[in-house]
Amino acid sequence: MEIKLLSLKTNKLEALKAFYTQQLGFSLYDESPKHFKIMVGKGILEFTNENVVGEPYYHFAFNIPSNQFQEAKKWLKGKTTLLLEDGEDEADFSFWPAHACYFEDPAGNIVELIARYKENPKNESSFSVNSILNISEIGLIVKDAPMVGEKFKEFAIFDSDNDPVTHSSLNFMQDHNNGVFIILTSVDRRWLFSEKKSKIFPLKITLDHQLLVGVDDEHEFYIKKLTNKVVI
Repeated sequence: MEIKLLSLKTNKLEALKAFYTQQLGFSLYDESPKHFKIMVGKGILEFTNENVVGEPYYHFAFNIPSNQFQEAKKWLKGKTTLLLEDGEDEADFSFWPAHACYFEDPAGNIVELIARYKENPKNESSFSVNSILNISEIGLIVKDAPMVGEKFKEFAIFDSDNDPVTHSSLNFMQDHNNGVFIILTSVDRRWLFSEKKSKIFPLKITLDHQLLVGVDDEHEFYIKKLTNKVVI
């Protein structure tokens, strides 16, 4: 599974564009008065203020080369402030295995850089924003996580641990083990390295194999095959 295009809502469009393109250095792919897109490795991240309600925030992650976590962390500390969990500015996920660090952007999104040691390739060049591999994770918050888990099965997307999807669990959904996940959960789970809790906000996730996943403006989940090729 690859996240080809991730579209998120924001009420801070200009601040986000400046942060991601000027402060972090991502390449601007496209823009209009209502949106902008940046290249994130093999994927595209879009922010849009069209029909935005309230102050949306999301959790998403970027994969980085497996041998460059400390270098990437140092690079990120030179650009913005790292978030802390129990006084630590990095996470050691020994069960993956992986290391990650986190930051918050001007819209309050909780963003993660993660080096997965089994899945992510190595890079022998100096780390830069262009070393980021792809969009690794997006939190999908829904009203009924078990129901959505059953819908995912119809499209061959399953929990990575083959555990049952419950209202309280954090479910890493994927179609094969390549370090890319949709994190399915319900409301009010605290995001790691943040005091924010999971809330439902509209979003669109365009996956490879012409699959569109999302939550609409009425906070209803949908998943469907696209009949025509998406022009990103």
